[in-house]
Amino acid sequence: MKNLDTTIHSYFPDRQPDRIVKMEGYESENYRLDFEKERFVLKLYANTPELFRFVTSEDALLHHLAPSLKDQIPYPIQAVHPKVNDNGTFSRLLTFIPGQFFAEVDKDEVLLQSLGHFLGKLNQASQDFSQGDFIARRHRWDLQHYYLNRSYLPYIKNAAQRKLVDYFFLQFETKVLEQYQGFRRAAIHGDANDWNLLVRNGQVSGLIDFGDACYSPLINELAIALAYAVMGASDPLQVAQTVVSAYHKVMPLEANELAALYYLVALRLCVSVCNSAFSKLQQPDSDYITISERPAWDLLERWISINPIKAKTAFRSAAEMPATSDSLPAELLRKRQEYLGGSLSLSYQEPIPMAGAAFQYMYDLDGNTFLDAYNNIPLVGHCHPTVVKAGQKAIANLNTNTRYLYPELTEYAEQLLAKLPAPLSKVFFLNCGSAASDLAVRMARTYTGAEHMIIMEHGYHGNTTTGIQMSHYKFNGKGGQGASKDVTVAPLPDAYRAGQSPKATTRTYADLLKERLALQSEPLAGFIAEPIVGCGGQIPLSAGYLQEVYAMVREKGGLCISDEVQVGFGRLGEYFWGFEMHGVIPDIVVLGKPMGNTHPMGAVVTTAAIAEAFNNGMEFFSSFGGNPVSCSIGQAVLEVLEAEQLQEQARLTGLYFQARLRELQPDFPCLGDIRGSGLFLGIEMIEPKDQKPATALAATIKNEMRRRFILVSTDGPYDNVLKVKPPLCFNTQNVDTFITNLTEILQAFFN
Repeated sequence: MKNLDTTIHSYFPDRQPDRIVKMEGYESENYRLDFEKERFVLKLYANTPELFRFVTSEDALLHHLAPSLKDQIPYPIQAVHPKVNDNGTFSRLLTFIPGQFFAEVDKDEVLLQSLGHFLGKLNQASQDFSQGDFIARRHRWDLQHYYLNRSYLPYIKNAAQRKLVDYFFLQFETKVLEQYQGFRRAAIHGDANDWNLLVRNGQVSGLIDFGDACYSPLINELAIALAYAVMGASDPLQVAQTVVSAYHKVMPLEANELAALYYLVALRLCVSVCNSAFSKLQQPDSDYITISERPAWDLLERWISINPIKAKTAFRSAAEMPATSDSLPAELLRKRQEYLGGSLSLSYQEPIPMAGAAFQYMYDLDGNTFLDAYNNIPLVGHCHPTVVKAGQKAIANLNTNTRYLYPELTEYAEQLLAKLPAPLSKVFFLNCGSAASDLAVRMARTYTGAEHMIIMEHGYHGNTTTGIQMSHYKFNGKGGQGASKDVTVAPLPDAYRAGQSPKATTRTYADLLKERLALQSEPLAGFIAEPIVGCGGQIPLSAGYLQEVYAMVREKGGLCISDEVQVGFGRLGEYFWGFEMHGVIPDIVVLGKPMGNTHPMGAVVTTAAIAEAFNNGMEFFSSFGGNPVSCSIGQAVLEVLEAEQLQEQARLTGLYFQARLRELQPDFPCLGDIRGSGLFLGIEMIEPKDQKPATALAATIKNEMRRRFILVSTDGPYDNVLKVKPPLCFNTQNVDTFITNLTEILQAFFN
């Protein structure tokens, strides 16, 4: 305190303040000095050359701005340069700017307009300021140096939050960075947050703390202010438009700046939460450091649900620029029909022209955001940054085939096999689940010397010739040619449709299969089935069924194949693999879809004995299976599953989802069976009077959900089952959104 008194005396040798109030700060000790009729702010700094140079530049900037912003920004008292003290510090005395903090007042339209006007006036005044030391400054709060904050990412302990920051860093680098280097630059305040902006009489009246001032792309000023102005708003884009419009009237914006604004707002939030995470370790009791952290996280979670195209359109509209023409669905459809085969299907009566995606959200070209409750291939979420970066890094280094030695292949094989029970110890990599199913059947036939296969009614195992022959869903449907002579179809043990208990279903359907096999004189190669039959309507095989059938197959010399393409990798919540829920261990496991999180991957895992029998002199080779890029991506998926505990999230979210659906059943008897596990669910729609399949109702729900920007689909032999299999980051809030919309659709349908 003696040093403080000495410093105050150097400024006020003939009087003493009536009151000294300590204030928070980062690089300085800050004090408010209250005299009878005036107030000042005293700032004390450690006397380092770098800090002294910057503070000198900051004072020069304040002097430059003062004529345009009189009494709206702090003004240095007495000295042009900061004062060096005898105690190893230097100091500055600034005018005190009165007002309420922006964070403490209601944000009506007049206030928001005044914010935009004030920032525009500030940036207009600062454009012709330049100073060598100021321009050369490089610090972590300057958005152009955002990368300085990457080292703080590990301090964000919550993996789901960490991925949000990583995602927006990656999106900025992908979508903005190249053009960003050519943006207009100027001296900016660099931290117009809601605790630096001041308000009087309902309008922004001042701005304090120029400690983060920098020479940076001009648009950063507006982006930083918007990050705080829209916090807590029910409609963030509407609030942002008001500020942008007012700013543009004073300081006209350019098209490239408006296009980047969505990503720059997110970038500021990411820089803020990174620094909060790090600073909490240094000063865990500081409310000042973390005061905006929770609102920043809330806004980041909201921001990810906003389509970047919608944001760009909103910002252009605020600047009175016409919307860019991104949407061409009619032209896309015409070209698709011209160039592609008609057997390729489209989802929904109104096809969606997709433009991008993030985790459980997908964005179309019209600016709409869709909640994805349907796409099971992006297991850990669309465009997950850990997975994307793993692929980028690997493909920039090496991509080749398994005829060479490289560590990615053996590392991924080891990690994958560690997830499977011990007898399953050999893996063959391919580039899709269809190829894996084909290989699994080929292995079974090679090992046994037999051709005949048992398949499941309504099952689906791929698009190859063999896959179609193994898929009742395909060969028994439109365009199919019926079962081949080497196939026996096992009746699907559907307890709900059979009107029996699962136990009775197991006994009945296992006996039916035994009777059918008794009529077969040919030796048996194997049995292939999904633990939950997806195309059959998300139907879990009845408890005990696989145990009986596996024993029956093995007794006849056949092998048991579990198709885990849809249900594997933790989707079922309680179980990492579908066969685990049935208490069996297959001889061969088929993997695909989610293992690459949209990157094309597949695999067959089997025992050493079966792998050795397959090593009969004919080389197995897949041009792309097991390449280093795929292996790196596969490892990243396993890493994310573990880090974000997504299997447990699937379990808890799935239980909540089923509970919410069952709450609706008394009011809507059209909701028949609700089944599945984790985030692999089926909702069977029925006619309440006679329990018949309600195919038309299911189609109505699917398409109405699409119009409400929720993706879900239908399946089953009668196409009356809503199938729900979203990315595993799908959460309970997403479930509530789904249930609210489903309820409204059903109410409208039956009223």
